[in-house]
Amino acid sequence: MKNEKAFNDKPIRKPLVLSTWRHGLAANEEAWKQLKNGESTLDAIVAGVGVSEADPNVASVGYGGFPDREGEVTLDACIMDSNSNCGSVSFLQNIKHPIAVAKKVMEKTPHVMLSGEGALQFALSEGFIKENLLTNRAENAWKKWLENSKYKPVINIENHDTISMLALDEAGDLYGGCTTSGAAWKLHGRVGDSPIIGAGLFLDNDVGAAAATGLGEAVIRTAGSAMVVELMRQGKTPMEACKEIVERIYNKHKNHKDMEYLQVGFIAINKVGDYAGYSVRPGFNYAICDDEKGNRMESALSKMT
Repeated sequence: MKNEKAFNDKPIRKPLVLSTWRHGLAANEEAWKQLKNGESTLDAIVAGVGVSEADPNVASVGYGGFPDREGEVTLDACIMDSNSNCGSVSFLQNIKHPIAVAKKVMEKTPHVMLSGEGALQFALSEGFIKENLLTNRAENAWKKWLENSKYKPVINIENHDTISMLALDEAGDLYGGCTTSGAAWKLHGRVGDSPIIGAGLFLDNDVGAAAATGLGEAVIRTAGSAMVVELMRQGKTPMEACKEIVERIYNKHKNHKDMEYLQVGFIAINKVGDYAGYSVRPGFNYAICDDEKGNRMESALSKMT
């Protein structure tokens, strides 16, 4: 049921594309071009975040992503449409565009998520090409890490810079996608929040959409994106909802072993095009594109200063 208090008699700002981190600018640009050319919103999201997936200089997504501690690049992604259809892949190797595979999972299988070797087999059966995703830059960084082999994430450094994208289209419908190579130097087989519907991404087309970036384990523990959407259902603005869940994550991790390097950020959009970003620590930014001001970066407010 739509939240009447939040949405009645308010003009809708649409279309609108919102994505995480600075590499979201290039992703937004491509998604916006696709939307203006009449492509479907899902295809626009796949094309948009696909820019980051294909960029060897983005060390946290797709080709060029930093590997796990075994030297393997493993990828996670999910996508969700306005009818709550969704698809996901986790622990996928050797496929440059996991977001496109996630879309195929949604469209062509009775499942939501495929993982590991099964996800790879499915991708190959759908015509995706197997490629080596470990660039020289990423391999050299991994070899340098091996000299000490101490897993210690660095806040706001690219090893957690998932790209999540949310879109409110001309029809007033919400869509979202998320793709990442996960935490650098992770244990082989680790899966973060990015492919998990309700953690890294969630939307309800009657209410709003939310997506996460940062330490995936903390987002999973709190079903972060789903909780942001539920708060918007209760009448909170995107800013209020993101802030409350960030504070919940902070409070639940105050005495946790992960607190030393805890950074989580959320972006959110509601049905009238209000949007926001909020994070545990400073440094999280996001890209926003609309007809009024074009494509630009905004800095999120944060719990800690």
